[in-house]
Order: sequence, then structure tokens, then C-alpha cells
Amino acid sequence: MRRREFITLLGGATTWPLVARAQQQAMPLVGLMSPLSVATAARNLAAFRNGLRELGYTEGRNIKIESRFADGVADRFPALVADLVALKPAAILVGSTSATLAACKVTRTTPMIWFGSVDDPVALGLVESFARPGGNVTGFLLSSDARMVTKRLELLLDAAPGFSRVGVLLAPDYATADGTMKSITPAARVGH
Repeated sequence: MRRREFITLLGGATTWPLVARAQQQAMPLVGLMSPLSVATAARNLAAFRNGLRELGYTEGRNIKIESRFADGVADRFPALVADLVALKPAAILVGSTSATLAACKVTRTTPMIWFGSVDDPVALGLVESFARPGGNVTGFLLSSDARMVTKRLELLLDAAPGFSRVGVLLAPDYATADGTMKSITPAARVGH
């Protein structure tokens, strides 16, 4: 092999790792903001990771998770959310209404997935409306509001027409259990 061929081969070999690295896609980052302590949130975090695995995502392999825990101190939310936002996550999973409200003050562009028990996220300014939430917040609503209970029953009727009984299971310590139970009977009458 001549010297020129050897140098060309060697030069090409040194660029292979750079080309391979450039072809790798960045691993998506998901932020997790919890109002709880690490120990208290451990079970929920394990369930979240298991759910991701069922969807084909494994932490460290094809997804990265950055978690922040407020340890029950709501005043920590703005700094913790700002720290997560600085990492430029694909989305932030927010575990309480107060954390979401704090996060909305920090960013209106980073997508946030919220879940919580509140009757009116529109009144709180989390979303513009139920039909068109707008903004950067989406999520799951657990509400005892009669409109929501009625809507759930309507969806159930659409999915399984012809049923005549519905069972309701609520934990007695569920924050809005009383309101939910008071809303169910009138909602059921509207649905039939």
C-alpha cells in the first residue's frame, strides 16, 4: 500500500465516529415535576417508567427522564420548573395543580402534561376551554363537576349503547368523592 492511500484510509477512518455520532438522534428528554418527596413518589415514578417500557421506551436507552421533587414545599416549584425548562425537555409531566400553575408562570412554550383533581381548569387559567385548551398545557381531569360526569356517561353510552346500570367505585378519601356522588344521579337521568 502506498503512503498516499494509507493516509487517505487513515483519514477516512478517523471521520467514521463523527459521521456515526451525527446520525444518532438525540434522546428525547421528559421532565417530571412532583410536589412529593422522592420516597413518597417512588411508587408513582416506578409505574410511570413501567408504562413507558410497555410503550417501548427504556430510560437511558431511548428516553431520558429528569425528575424534580418539591418535598411538599410549594414555594420550590418555580425554581424547580425553571431548572427543568432550562434543560429543554420535549415535555414536562406535572403532578399537581399548584405545580402546574407555577410552571405556567415560568413557561408558556414547553409542553406540560398535567393531571389532578380540580373542578375548573378554565377558571384557574390552565386551559382556555374544554373544547379547545390552547396554550401549552394538556392533561387528565378528575372532576366532580356535573357537566363532566354527564359527559363521561354520554361517552360511555356512545361506546356501549344499551346498558342500564353503571357501577361507581371511589376511594373514600378521594378529594371530590362527595361531589361526584351527588352529580351521578342527575347525570344518569340526562344520559337516558
